Amino acid sequence: MANPGVHLDAGGQARNNVAERPDLNKALSRVEGRGKWLRWLIILVVLAGVVAGGMLYLQKTKPPPPARYVSAALTQGDVFETIQSTGQVKPVTEVQIGAQVSGRITKVHVDFNTHVKAGDLLAEIDTQLLGAEIDANAAQVAAANASVKRADANLETAKVRLERARKVFKEGVGSQADLDAAQGSYDIALADVAASKAQVAQLNATLRRSNTNLAFTKIYSPIEGVVINRAVDPGQTIAAGFQTPTLFVIAQDLRKMRVLADIDEADVGRLKEGMTADIRVDAFPGESFKGLVSQVRYSPVNQAGVVTYAAVIEVENPDIKLRPGMTATATIHSAEAKGIKRLPNAALRFKPSPPMTKEGKPIPQEPLPPLPAGKGRIYLLTNETQGAEQIEMREVDIGITDGVHTALRTDIGTLKVVTEETDEGAKGGRGGRRPF
Repeated sequence: MANPGVHLDAGGQARNNVAERPDLNKALSRVEGRGKWLRWLIILVVLAGVVAGGMLYLQKTKPPPPARYVSAALTQGDVFETIQSTGQVKPVTEVQIGAQVSGRITKVHVDFNTHVKAGDLLAEIDTQLLGAEIDANAAQVAAANASVKRADANLETAKVRLERARKVFKEGVGSQADLDAAQGSYDIALADVAASKAQVAQLNATLRRSNTNLAFTKIYSPIEGVVINRAVDPGQTIAAGFQTPTLFVIAQDLRKMRVLADIDEADVGRLKEGMTADIRVDAFPGESFKGLVSQVRYSPVNQAGVVTYAAVIEVENPDIKLRPGMTATATIHSAEAKGIKRLPNAALRFKPSPPMTKEGKPIPQEPLPPLPAGKGRIYLLTNETQGAEQIEMREVDIGITDGVHTALRTDIGTLKVVTEETDEGAKGGRGGRRPF
């Protein structure tokens, strides 16, 4: 059997194969080394492809930079300028009925919510003291009339004496002194008659006053309406010496009410008579009552340094839901603009941040000049690319406002207005949205 490790050469001599193995091992090692490098190269290529693909994916899916400005588009709609205030509901005609004489209430003929007519008897006061006073005054008048008669009699006597003295004096029998004394007595008697008649007139006036006071013991309603307050009961004593006490309060017609609204001095310049108003009360949530401004009073009301002016708002109350004394919220429509372009009020308040220095400090800017009435300053977003936004200042004509929107009278096309700036997009920001 031939030895596998021995080979025959061309001369027929056997040669050992072991001598050739080192060369073969070197060749095999070189081949194996090249295969390892090839595998590592493939792995590196694959890894590089994965990394490149990941970076490309991240680049494509990377969120856009934060927006620096918050913008809003113009809207089409209505703008209603209103003035809001609170006030108290009162009847249009309200009469406080008192007593002109003092005494004890004997009868009360009405109660709360009683409907009365003009001339209806409301209450009665005790008449005993006034009746006695009338009797005394009548007696004094009778005595004064008797004094007048006595004075008339004395006057007739003095007249006769004066005529006799004149006759005797003409005949040369009487003296001048007697004539003068008779004349004096006559003049005194004439004056006594005049004084007595004056006293009679005075006492008659006192008697009439007593009779009038007696008539005042019966309290009548001066108007037709509803009793909304009754302050007396039978048996109660009232004193009308220094101040007239209020016994009843009668509202003429509760179907017509009025609200006395307190208008702030900053809003009174926009208020005029004839403006419409919506009245709301807590007793009927969600329900509005229509009103009309009938008067804007010039008299100021100063409460704790706050100056207000009263506006009278007439309100129809056909169902008698509004009651006297209710606290009402009045919304007065001072102006309106329908179907116009409007912008948010935040756009008129917006001011961009000033540029920063390298140290992160704001660069002082010259203040913008004040605008005249009817003008506004807004900033338009001319480039909406996030991170590279560009804005442009524009002065525009503005109209009325409702507190949220303002009527715009200048055409700005389809550009959006800037309402605020975000600190994430602004350089040097601290994070978070910064409103203006």
